[in-house]
Amino acid sequence: MLVLSISSLKGGVGKTSVTLGLASAAYNRGIPTLVVDMDPQADSSTGLDVPTSTRVDIADVLAAPKSQKILSEAIIPSGWVGDELGHLDVISGSPRAAEFDRPSLSERYLRRLEDALSRVAKGYRLVLIDCPPSLNGLTRTAWTASSRVAVVTEPSLFSVAAADRALRAADELRQRGTSDIQPLGLVVNRVRAGSHEHDYRISEMREMFGPLVLNPPLAERAVMQQAQGSARPIHSWPGKPAEKVATSFDSLLERALRSENIRPRKTPDQ
Repeated sequence: MLVLSISSLKGGVGKTSVTLGLASAAYNRGIPTLVVDMDPQADSSTGLDVPTSTRVDIADVLAAPKSQKILSEAIIPSGWVGDELGHLDVISGSPRAAEFDRPSLSERYLRRLEDALSRVAKGYRLVLIDCPPSLNGLTRTAWTASSRVAVVTEPSLFSVAAADRALRAADELRQRGTSDIQPLGLVVNRVRAGSHEHDYRISEMREMFGPLVLNPPLAERAVMQQAQGSARPIHSWPGKPAEKVATSFDSLLERALRSENIRPRKTPDQ
């Protein structure tokens, strides 16, 4: 099971959009996937067509990570797949999770999500964790449970600096022995074609981070927002622009799967 955190230390760069795009790519390829919405804003849950208020959510899982009953009740199918568990499931986000977002947490607290996910490891090939845009307790808890982190950025000065801080923080967590997390790389999002500033910043990132800058960069396209607004996977959205976006997410997903030597498993009807 590959556990991949999608993170950013700067809000507004499209971290949740990347989470939803990867979930769409995994769903399209028949990879049993669990999305864990750690962001108290719960935008990934909304985009995955999950009710904004569920009886049991990520806050309950973090409060009682060893409870199989709570974990089972917290995992619900995405609205993308109807009522069928096991294909694309979600642990929905909650504003109550903010109580776990303290700057300093003990190692025991940081391992709570890892403890919970160890109980579902046989059911999924991929876990995507949408982290809040900070380095407080929730993000560190997600990273402790993860083997890879994808840092989402955009081609701007402040976003490049935030991406550098995120990579350094992940390295620090690993060196402290709290986690085995490794960077998958930087996902450069919301790239505008023909923008000299964007071209310059992408070149700057390639000079700073080398092969950690993942290909392809994700173009800024209205279809992504349209699909999210309709709570639909980008792979099911009609038109050539959506097809190009979907192909980009397919490539990013393949890079993530290769990083752990995990191969997609076809569903019987594919």
